[in-house]
Order: sequence, then C-alpha cells, then structure tokens
Amino acid sequence: MDSLAVLWLLLLGSASTRALKVDTNEPKTFIMPQGDKVVLECKFSLDPQDTGTLDIEWSLVASDTQQTDQQIITFAGDQTYTMYAELKDRVHFVSNDPKTGDATIEIINLKQSDSGTYQCKVKKVPGVGSRRLTVSVLVKPAKTRCFVEGTQEIGRDLSLKCESKDGTPPLTYSWQRLSGQGKNTPAITPDATTGFVPIKNASQEYSGTYRCLSHNRVGSDECLLILNVAPPSNVAGKIAGAVIGTLLGLILLALIIFCCCRKQKEKKYEKEVQHEIREDVAPPKSRNSTARSYIGSNHSSLGSLSPSNMEGYSKAQYNKIPNEEFERPPSQAPNSVPSKYHGLTAV
Repeated sequence: MDSLAVLWLLLLGSASTRALKVDTNEPKTFIMPQGDKVVLECKFSLDPQDTGTLDIEWSLVASDTQQTDQQIITFAGDQTYTMYAELKDRVHFVSNDPKTGDATIEIINLKQSDSGTYQCKVKKVPGVGSRRLTVSVLVKPAKTRCFVEGTQEIGRDLSLKCESKDGTPPLTYSWQRLSGQGKNTPAITPDATTGFVPIKNASQEYSGTYRCLSHNRVGSDECLLILNVAPPSNVAGKIAGAVIGTLLGLILLALIIFCCCRKQKEKKYEKEVQHEIREDVAPPKSRNSTARSYIGSNHSSLGSLSPSNMEGYSKAQYNKIPNEEFERPPSQAPNSVPSKYHGLTAV
C-alpha cells in the first residue's frame, strides 16, 4: 500500500516538472522615466503533453478587485491582437514568433498613465503559467530655476533658492560653488528637501557662481546663479534723482502740450480773420468803365432836353453817377468835376 502511494507521488512530481512553465527569474519591478521604453520579459517552456492551442495574453491588472483586468495584447491562432487603445502603436511582441517560447513585450514612449501591474499568462491545455511585473513611470526634473531672495548688499540677510517646475516627487536639491571660492569663503548649508540656502549678514566673500542640482530616481536637472554682494548703495540719492527726473519729464511734457495748444489757436485765429475779410470787402470796381456805361445809357435822354431844363436834369443825374470817388466821404471827394461834363452846366 505504501509503495503505491510513493509511486503515485512520483508520477505527479514528474508531470508537474514536465508541465508548461513560465520563467520568473527576471526583475519584477521597473522604475522608468517618462518618454523612455521598457521591456517586460515573459519566457516559457512547453511540455509534450501540452497539446492544446497556444494562447498568450498580456493584461493590466486592475487596482480595484471589483474591476476586471484590462487586456493589452494577445497572441492566438498565430495572430497578434492589440486590445488596449491607450497602448495602440506603443506595444508589441519582441519575438516575431512567440510560439518559440518568448512572449516578451516592449512598451515605448512611456507615460505616467502606463504605471501599474502587468500580467503575462501563457495557456496551452492542459498547461497554464503566468507572472506579474510592476512598472512605475516617473517624470524627470525639468525647468529648474535658481534665484536670490533679498537684497544683495553687505550686511543684509538673503537666501539662495532652487526649484524645479516639473518632476515626480520626491525631489532632492544640492548646491555647489563653482567660482569665487577662497580661503575665507564661508560654507553654505542648503536644505536638500526645499533647495533653500540661508545667508545671514552677507559679505563680499559670498560672491561667486553657484550651481543647483535637482534630482529624483529617474533623472536630474540643474541651473546656475551668479551672486554679487556689493556695498550698500545711496538709496536717498537714487530716490531724489528719480523724483527730479520725473518732475523734469512732467515739465517738458507740459511745455510741449502748451506750445501745441498755442499753435493750434493761432492757426484758428488766422483762418477766422481771413474769412471775415472775404465777407466785408467788396470786389474792386473799374471807375472808368462804370462811368462810361452810365453816361452812355443816359446820352439819348440828354440830347432831347432843352437848354431850359438842362441845368436841373444834369445836376440830378450827375449826382447819381456810380463813381468810386463820389462814394467817398465828403472830406475825400475831389475838388473839380470831370471836364467831360462842363458843357452840361446851365447858362
């Protein structure tokens, strides 16, 4: 009876060693930078008793046990199928023929959303094998900025600061002095977590070029800073100069505005005067032509008058001649009458 039990155990052990087996010796955790690629190995061996159809399945294990795993890529019936839209065109089998025992996949252009636990499952009835691997995608530090907080003057308190805009925490910072270092150069004590370097009672010995290095588990970034601690400046003189400069600028601006307004008024006055002259002054008349036309029009009537009534008519008509000289004031009127009208006077 005991011999039969031992024989049965030996048969089970030999069957288990000959069954489908997935190699689990490769690393199970990968910490990768964003934009890089990762190779997830899944190598297996088959047993002659595994006579079913080979089926390889890669899936992203759900973080919540109440949810189902997300299939990524499968190999069945000598065909490859990509099932996960988020990894479309970014995941593929490394081997051209996974049936040879290599179900390794490669994911390129990694994103933070690719972080998770991946499972490789190989089935060939009656054998089944699987393994799990964890991938963490981190962002390298980037856009690191160095700056000084405080006034760079002797005797003042100031601080050097360093910060990275991008990068997956935790980030650590370190400072290094590149130039300006001498025997009396004081040491700096940066805070590795915040990148903060306090400097009390600053002196010129602190002046120089500094470098800050920001790094995490997948990469690093750096920036440079030039510190120049100088003697205190004449603040009062600067303020007075700024005030005087501002006042001079305002006075100059006021003068320009005044000159422009005055010039505008002068142009407007000249236009108004010219317009009044055009309306008040009558156009000039030709004295000779006016007199001739008037005398010609009355010549016929003069010829029909008799000597007895010639005197009254001539005086009345003569006074109506539209001559410029007769339109003048009495003080400017001429002393003599034109010679052409002497024959018209009464006897």
